[in-house]
Amino acid sequence: MKKQFLFVLLIIGFIFNPFCYAQNLVLKINGESELATKEIDSIGYTKSFPNYLELETEVSSIKNKLIRRGFIDTKIEKIEKQNDTLFYAYLYIGVKLNTVRISFDSDFDAELLGVIDVKVESNYFEVTIENLENTLKLLNKRIAEQGDPFSTLQLQNIRKENTDLITADLFTKTNQKRRIDKIVVKGYEKFPKSYLKRFLKLKTGQSFNLEEIKAKTEEFQNLRFAKEIKAPEVLFTNDSTILYLYTEKTKSNNFDGYLGFGTNENTNRIDFDGYVDLRLINNLNYGESLRLFYKSDEIDQQTFDVKLNAPYLFGSPIGLDINLNIFRKDSTFSTTRQQVRLNYQINPNHRLSAGIGSTISSDLLNTSSTLIEDYNSNYYQLGYNYIKPQYYDPLFPINFWLDISTNFGNRTQNGNEIQQNAYTIETYKIFNLNKRNSFFLRLTGASLNSDNYLDNELYRFGGINSIRGFEENSLVANLFGVINTEYRYRLSNTIYVHSVIDAAYFENDLINTKNKLFGFGFGLGLLTKAGLFKLNYSSGKTENVPFKLSDSKIHVSLTTSF
Repeated sequence: MKKQFLFVLLIIGFIFNPFCYAQNLVLKINGESELATKEIDSIGYTKSFPNYLELETEVSSIKNKLIRRGFIDTKIEKIEKQNDTLFYAYLYIGVKLNTVRISFDSDFDAELLGVIDVKVESNYFEVTIENLENTLKLLNKRIAEQGDPFSTLQLQNIRKENTDLITADLFTKTNQKRRIDKIVVKGYEKFPKSYLKRFLKLKTGQSFNLEEIKAKTEEFQNLRFAKEIKAPEVLFTNDSTILYLYTEKTKSNNFDGYLGFGTNENTNRIDFDGYVDLRLINNLNYGESLRLFYKSDEIDQQTFDVKLNAPYLFGSPIGLDINLNIFRKDSTFSTTRQQVRLNYQINPNHRLSAGIGSTISSDLLNTSSTLIEDYNSNYYQLGYNYIKPQYYDPLFPINFWLDISTNFGNRTQNGNEIQQNAYTIETYKIFNLNKRNSFFLRLTGASLNSDNYLDNELYRFGGINSIRGFEENSLVANLFGVINTEYRYRLSNTIYVHSVIDAAYFENDLINTKNKLFGFGFGLGLLTKAGLFKLNYSSGKTENVPFKLSDSKIHVSLTTSF
């Protein structure tokens, strides 16, 4: 019984262990000389195979690799079996040729060779044999980019001229050039047509180039209200080319608000201030945006601001910006500013603008003070805007922002006109050091040039969106510059903490004041289902004045997308 059991085990092992009855085959390839064998060995090849068919396939592969290297006379002499597992393959590789001269006729567009690394003459070009295959692929790709995706290239009449040169004739098989006949948007069927033509620069009638189309649709990532969900596809028929784009509408409306509080120096009571910022984007499916902003601060100042942007009017590259701003200082004065601009979108990142504006300011107390008086002004505006988004990052959706504006005009006061110029700049940049660490740098500045000034026409700054640690709009100047810095550290994909280090300089020629300001603190951001929650604690000081913890500010804000 024991012998029978051992016999069964031997049978099972024989059946399930192929190494009991089969061994791999070993290959050794030799050339016609020692140098030829070294050339073959330099290519590298597999030397162990489970069967003869795979061994024979490897020999053929080595032959083709040698031909592509320039040994065009390579041939397999024989494959010889030495024993049960060892096989010798004998190849003749001959002399290596280095250059191929390819002739073309007058119908061939020689300009296609302009960016290819080849030697070009009047009716032929030369290329090394090792680069021949890649050159032909690149050339065929360039032909396809001209609207013929089904073109093919062939080399005919291949002949060996001498020991270093092969000649051939280039034959190009072309088809009907393709143009985009129709563009179909799937997923977000109401995607603004003007953005197809002007922003993505895709339109019917243009030459078909799939690589260029893919590059253009990458601009979806620079749109706040839509994103690409699938690579573009093309349907070819006998007489038409239909391009399919796959996109979906994203949540782009924002509601932002904050609550700030601090101790009033005069009453020693806590004062509250805050704002609401509502941004409505692409609700009419035209790519338009509307911003409603209201702010009330702790020193009895109210700001109401409305901005409307209507891009690509009537399908043109021209857009329209309209702005209304009303500022009221308790019962002292109120100022109303109106602006109308036409903008031109150079590309998805760059925009130029030009327009006109007017300002009307009223002295509500009707005093005889020379600091506050009724006036109105009219001016021309020129502006430039650059934006580099990173909408894939919900915590920091804008990587780089630059906005410059210049104003030229005059102010009318008591029947007298005074020429004035004004300049503003706002820019910020996020330097991504790695996945967790980044550095934020922001610069804001403005300058009003005039022979004399009124208090109700000067710039007002300070607070959460300016130099932190100071009351909102508590600083008055005809020239100022603010630098905000934050070192940011991500605790996770939804939480980050940051430092607050701010500095500012301002001049107020009306009261002959110049000063330097500093703000220090820390903050955190938390991405929740409700939106992006921010908390900032900061304290401000002027030059040569010590810090007072009682002057510290705490700001809380929540930005919600819907």
